[in-house]
Amino acid sequence: MQLISVNIGEKRTHQKGNELETTGIYKFPASGPVQITALGVRDDFVCDQRHHGGPDQAVYVYGSMEYAWWVQELGRELSPGTFGDNLTISELESARFKIGDRLHIGSVILEVTAPRIPCSTLAARMGEPKFVKQYRHAARPGLYCRVIREGTVQAGDEVKFEPYQGETVAAIDLFTDYYEPVKNEATLRRFLDAPIAIRARKDVEEDLQKLLATNK
Repeated sequence: MQLISVNIGEKRTHQKGNELETTGIYKFPASGPVQITALGVRDDFVCDQRHHGGPDQAVYVYGSMEYAWWVQELGRELSPGTFGDNLTISELESARFKIGDRLHIGSVILEVTAPRIPCSTLAARMGEPKFVKQYRHAARPGLYCRVIREGTVQAGDEVKFEPYQGETVAAIDLFTDYYEPVKNEATLRRFLDAPIAIRARKDVEEDLQKLLATNK
C-alpha cells in the first residue's frame, strides 16, 4: 500500500438542512511532509469535538479502492479528502481490517480503533440528502485510528500493515452492529475485549447495560 494523500481540514460553513453549520469535514491535500501528533494531523480543523477527534479517533483513513467504488456509484469524480479522510491510502479496503491492526507510514504508527458512523454533516458535504443511508448500505466506512507513534508523513510513503495479535474483531462488525435493533450479549462483550475507541466503547457499554437490565 502507498499513501496517496495527506488531507488537512479547513474551517468552513455549509448549509445543513435549515441551518448553517461550521465544520472541518472539508479536507484538502497537503504538499510536502505533514506532522501527525497524538491528536491527529497538525493544523487539521476539528469542530465537533464531542463526536470527532481526540486520541482514539485522531486520524481517519480511507482507501483508493473505496473511492473508486464511490466514483462509479455517484457518477462523478471525487478528490482525496472528500469523505473527510486525513489519509488516503492505495489498495486499502476498510472492511478487511480488524480493530487493533496497525499501519506503519513513514515514521508514524497508527492503530485501528473504530469504523466511521455516517452523520448528516457528511450528507451535507456530499450534497446528497439521503447519503447517510447510502453510506450505511455501502459498508465502506473507513477507519478511525489512534496514534501509537508520532512522526511525519507525506504522499508517496509506503504503508505497511501489521495485524493485531489479540482476539480479533472486524471493524465492519462494529459498523453493522451499530444499526442492529436487537443486541447480542456475547457480541458486545467481544467488542469490549478489543482495543476499540473510547466513544465506541461507551456506546457498547451502554448497549450492554440496557440488554442486561432487560434480561433481568
